[in-house]
Amino acid sequence: MAEQHVHPDDIRDLFSRAMSDMYRAEVPQYGTLLELVADVNAETLRRNTRLRAELERCGEIERLAVERHGAIRLGTADELFNIRRLFAVMGMHPVGYYDLSAAGVPVHSTAFRPITEEALRRNPFRVFTSLLRLELIDNLELRARATAILAARRIFTPRTLELVGLFEIAGGLTRVQADEFVREALQTFRWHGNATVDLATYRKLHEAHRLIADIISFNGPHINHLTPRTLDIDAVQAAMPRRGIAPKAVIEGPPRRNCPILLRQTSFKALEEQILFQQSASEMAPGTHAARFGEIEQRGVALTPKGRDLYDKLLATVRRDVRLEGTIRNANTYESELSERFRSFPDDWDELRRRGLAYFRYAATTAGRASRSRTLLRSTAEELIACGFLRFDPIVYEDFLPVSAAGIFQSNLGNSEKKLYDMQSNQAHFEAVLGTAVRDELELYAQAERVSLEIALTQLGSPETAVV
Repeated sequence: MAEQHVHPDDIRDLFSRAMSDMYRAEVPQYGTLLELVADVNAETLRRNTRLRAELERCGEIERLAVERHGAIRLGTADELFNIRRLFAVMGMHPVGYYDLSAAGVPVHSTAFRPITEEALRRNPFRVFTSLLRLELIDNLELRARATAILAARRIFTPRTLELVGLFEIAGGLTRVQADEFVREALQTFRWHGNATVDLATYRKLHEAHRLIADIISFNGPHINHLTPRTLDIDAVQAAMPRRGIAPKAVIEGPPRRNCPILLRQTSFKALEEQILFQQSASEMAPGTHAARFGEIEQRGVALTPKGRDLYDKLLATVRRDVRLEGTIRNANTYESELSERFRSFPDDWDELRRRGLAYFRYAATTAGRASRSRTLLRSTAEELIACGFLRFDPIVYEDFLPVSAAGIFQSNLGNSEKKLYDMQSNQAHFEAVLGTAVRDELELYAQAERVSLEIALTQLGSPETAVV
């Protein structure tokens, strides 16, 4: 009798917990962040019983403590192709395309994550994965050197790729294989204290862009941060200094709201870590490198194309008129202007829904399912909501924001690292080397909303006549 395969959701849960343990051992301040977030979340739930009830009803409480997102940076097409195969073992798929070159960061990216409602409830582990755009290195000699360095490295253990191949052939892994896969796959994400280049090459790469040096100078794409989810990022931002952590000047994303939207993020600056650079076959030279940092996020409702367009326009006006470089006064001005200009963005769940600005998950209420009224057959969704027979809850935004991602990168790289790149977005090339098309996150949210409404209306006995 063949051994039963472990579900990809369970492998993802094993891997994300092992990753968290590894990163906590490597970066002790990450442990401090976890403790801080746990304390803030507990206090928020204690004070806000309504929020607690909403999260429990939607199944959000269970996933809150295990929720993490990480980030890695890859150097070659082969690395991106094989990381897609690796994440597929864990039920994680590429969602969204992010071009960060427009914001001065020479990469384009996607997010590997679960896509079904059940999988997201089980463990919504995400990895924001960037690919270096070598064509953005202006110095042709340096570009050729970088290409050669990357071509010579292998970021996966041979056994990792063997197990990925077994998964693809058999359609799954046994428990023994899954445990081995987690151990082997972790090696790709570990920190490497020894660089693969000499100090002179590192400095040239660093001069081109600090991110380029980070990607090219090491044997693997060390995880550069793991991010827990908080329910009150403003409380976390205020408390970080009391825990010995200096936060970035402003929280990336939208302002504080009663009805959170999209994604808000903060972080502490990348740590200067001791590195050994290769000088010769037998000689190493000491130095430092900054790559790994701490990040915390607060997630809100996913926005529709109409809502996202409004968000992007409002954010763009603030970033155009208020420069963040320099003083604390600039940061305070930015946050004040952000809050003021977002007053035109509705801060009420029902208004967001009625104006088609955000996505919601619908459910038949107990009263609705118990009702035997024939008028339900002729009711619209709005009427069913008004009489308490149909409920709606915000769909959590599971993805990322390119401007915010670039802002986090830049806050850790330093303002002097802002470059101007003339290259255009190249999603077609990214998908070609990835080996598949990325999923459209907006379609995923729209489908989740549509399916939930259809199920709810069927339960209420009015699947054909009740419409939004």
